[in-house]
Amino acid sequence: MQNPQPISDKIAISLSLACAVHCLITPFLLVAMPSLAVLGLGDELFHKTMAILVIPTSIISLTIGCKTHKKYRLLMLSFIGLTLLISALMLHENLGEIGEKLLTVIGAAFISYSHYSNFKLCQAIKHCPCSEDSK
Repeated sequence: MQNPQPISDKIAISLSLACAVHCLITPFLLVAMPSLAVLGLGDELFHKTMAILVIPTSIISLTIGCKTHKKYRLLMLSFIGLTLLISALMLHENLGEIGEKLLTVIGAAFISYSHYSNFKLCQAIKHCPCSEDSK
């Protein structure tokens, strides 16, 4: 059976970056194209859905990678990022729009960096059980 770690790293990076891009671009798109407002991209449901997708994906892939590489610093960086994303969701009314976006983008950066580093470690270690090349 193929190890899900490389794929889940890529998915988690993509989801984290999508979340950050969404937070930064959606206000401009809604102003530029008011018809996009009906899609609900600025809705909290989108943020909650992204968090529901990012959290388990991150936990699974980084846990597998950390068990193999023993680089627990990456797990901690991802945990910081996930904490920031969850904080942005839970405290959005207290933080204001700019605070929420800032926490989300910083959290997504932590998560993306940890997954990118995890993925690169897999590629660098010969015969790593989580490397795509070791099939």
